[in-house]
Amino acid sequence: MHEGIRDTSAQDVLLEKNSRLGWLKWTIAAAVGLVIIFALGSVLSTWMSAEASVSADRIRTAIVNRGDLVRDLNVQGRVVAAVSPTLYSPATGTVTLEVMPGDTVTIGQVLATIDSPEVRSEFLQEQSTLDSLAAELKRDTIQARKAQVTSQQTIDLARVKLTAAEREMRRAEKSIETNAISEIDYERSRDELARAKVEFNHAVQDSQLESESLEFETTTRQLAVSRQELVVKELQRRVDDLAIRSPVNGIVGNVEVTQKAVVTQNTPLITVVDLTAFQVEIRIPEAYADDLGIGLAGEVQYNGTGFRGELVSLSPEVVNNEVIGRIRFTDQTPPGLRQNQRVTVRVMMDELLSVLKLQRGAFADGGGGRLAFVLAENGLAERRNIQLGARSAAEVEVISGLAEGEEVIISSIAEFTEYDTIQVVD
Repeated sequence: MHEGIRDTSAQDVLLEKNSRLGWLKWTIAAAVGLVIIFALGSVLSTWMSAEASVSADRIRTAIVNRGDLVRDLNVQGRVVAAVSPTLYSPATGTVTLEVMPGDTVTIGQVLATIDSPEVRSEFLQEQSTLDSLAAELKRDTIQARKAQVTSQQTIDLARVKLTAAEREMRRAEKSIETNAISEIDYERSRDELARAKVEFNHAVQDSQLESESLEFETTTRQLAVSRQELVVKELQRRVDDLAIRSPVNGIVGNVEVTQKAVVTQNTPLITVVDLTAFQVEIRIPEAYADDLGIGLAGEVQYNGTGFRGELVSLSPEVVNNEVIGRIRFTDQTPPGLRQNQRVTVRVMMDELLSVLKLQRGAFADGGGGRLAFVLAENGLAERRNIQLGARSAAEVEVISGLAEGEEVIISSIAEFTEYDTIQVVD
């Protein structure tokens, strides 16, 4: 009889079931299940307590720390010449240019001349008037001296007459004692003496009055001459100013007129740029205008190097939501600086020591800078009322509401301002 292929059933041995092993498997499975349920419950509890969720990739966070906060402002600046005077025509006339744009000039160098017949003619007329007044002053001086001589002569004659009358009076007194003369002759001598005294006194007074009168007239004439000298001096200055001279060492900038052009008074002619004195013109946002003041320190970045400066001027008006200021270099001027060159300027508005601070972000603008979301270890972010203080370009001061070491969402929180808690998920 044909037999089939034999299997291993003859070798199998039936073992008794191990009840302990089954119980252990069920115990481990139950424990794992409880752990999973607890974890899921914790996660579900966290999810249930959050009012919204956000991906961690969409937010930026920073840690609150303590340190020094430099309140600064970074703006773009433009290099301008601190000294760049524009020269104007002092009178109407024909201009002759002596330099061209780009020429190097020195102080006192003639840049242009103005041919003004009107000014020169007026100068010559006033000079002639001065010469005439000076001649009259000399003539009056001579007349005054002659009058003084005449007055002195009158006084001398009156003195001689008085001396003679006194002598006759003495003779008459001796004669009347010896009855050598009559009483009438004696009285006549006394009258002559009295008349001589009166004439002498009047001569002295007339001489004094004449001297005072002549002195007054001479003084008046002298004042007229002095006044005319001032007029001539002013016209001489105007004539000298017809030669336009450079007030600084530098180069010729713009030339506003053409050669031999006829210009009127106060027409701009030439601009001279002093290349040794540069300043940086900055445009400051209107929001920071109240925080700035003359004398604040600044730093100008040029070719990777910082150069110290000082805020020396602020415009009193706002134009296009900006205030214009000027930074002057305090230590040294950067070498190779060019006019109208663009540079970055950092203005230090304030320095706060050992304060709570936080990296600046969009959260400082949302909610007026009074709200922040603080992250916990479980991924929940809790809304908290805060108060921010001074702000710099990179950091903000924390006055209240946050503690050192807390992690805060610094990106925009505009879409979460209505929630108390949010869940940050990876």
